[in-house]
Amino acid sequence: MANACGVDFGTSNSTVGWVRPGASASAMLALEEGKTTLPSVVFFNAEDDGVTFGRAALADYLAGYEGRLMRSLKSLLGTSLMDGQTEVAGRAVPFRTLLAQFIGELKRRADSAAGAPFTSVVLGRPVHFIDDDAKADQLAQDTLGEIARSVGFQHIDFQFEPIAAAFDYESQIDREELVLIADIGGGTSDFSLVRLSPRRAAKLDRRDDILANGGVHIGGTDFDKYLSLAAVMPLLGYGSLLKNSSAIPSSYYFNLATWHTINQAYTKKMWTQLAELVRDAQDQQAMKRLQNLIEDRAGHWLAMKVEEGKIALSAQEAVRLDLDRLAPKVELDVRRVLFETAIGHLVDDVGTTVGKLLADAGVRADQVDTVFFTGGSSGVGLLRERIGALVPGARKVEGDLFGSIGAGLALDAVRKFA
Repeated sequence: MANACGVDFGTSNSTVGWVRPGASASAMLALEEGKTTLPSVVFFNAEDDGVTFGRAALADYLAGYEGRLMRSLKSLLGTSLMDGQTEVAGRAVPFRTLLAQFIGELKRRADSAAGAPFTSVVLGRPVHFIDDDAKADQLAQDTLGEIARSVGFQHIDFQFEPIAAAFDYESQIDREELVLIADIGGGTSDFSLVRLSPRRAAKLDRRDDILANGGVHIGGTDFDKYLSLAAVMPLLGYGSLLKNSSAIPSSYYFNLATWHTINQAYTKKMWTQLAELVRDAQDQQAMKRLQNLIEDRAGHWLAMKVEEGKIALSAQEAVRLDLDRLAPKVELDVRRVLFETAIGHLVDDVGTTVGKLLADAGVRADQVDTVFFTGGSSGVGLLRERIGALVPGARKVEGDLFGSIGAGLALDAVRKFA
């Protein structure tokens, strides 16, 4: 069906896939400057009252325009924040409205690229929006569905993101395989154990082919957070003391290290409290750095620098971060061993999740033929090694880290809305 698409609304990046009329393979739609990914970012420009999305939003923020940057909006789904609001250009805007603005823009761009409006959609979703809370998890899916309907989709269905990635991989193989799908995204790590083959691909009902699904609310933004706390936040006073030897409250640093709470560091209440802490701190230079960073509303800039470091450390042993907006400027050398130590507990939790998945499915490690890695955060070496060690005999395949889910959702949309 030409007016059906698959939407992967991601924590960090989003994509839209479709199957062109007359085609059998899925394709990704160009969403920004010829690229098939649209960073899940919105910038509200207070100077001209405009709104930009994706890379343009990041560029406007980094150019120094006064305004509000919003990122990791998907992380709000299923939480109490979803029914709240935030201040944008002096106005109170519900978070639900912010999500609708981004998803509406995603649809508008997809419609334009395809040359016709999409009316049917399969939306990707993590195995668990919220860990260990079925009610909140269902609420997250319902909210996403309501938002999709509000922006113009008439027929809406959902698919687990790792299952969508499985459909994409299945279109590339010529024999039956038992595959562990490892989808490591910006906000969650999701896994599916699936039997795939060209023959099975023709089936409409795939429930018997899915041996197990599992996931944990750990992803790339969590790796950013703990790298920031370990390497960067000490420059701003994290872990230091007041003159009375009590600890500086950690809430400032956790807010700044967590993408979707950075703006909470800019409230008047926080600013007043911080001024008192600066006066009473033992490490005056570090606390003044923190004060200047918040005054400049440069929290997202700092988070981007940390993210750049994380990506670099996935491929090399060390990286130098040029933190030129700190006062005074800092050039910080960070080694991979520090990064891996900082995220070790997260990797342990992911490994436990995969082990439980295999046990729940009653599958031995030597029965798994392939591990298929997808998701932008699956490039983290320590994580990939831990997952691979659980199924040492399986071959390791890397898919399109940013496109496999959208491509698989598009194939699923054709099946469901044909």
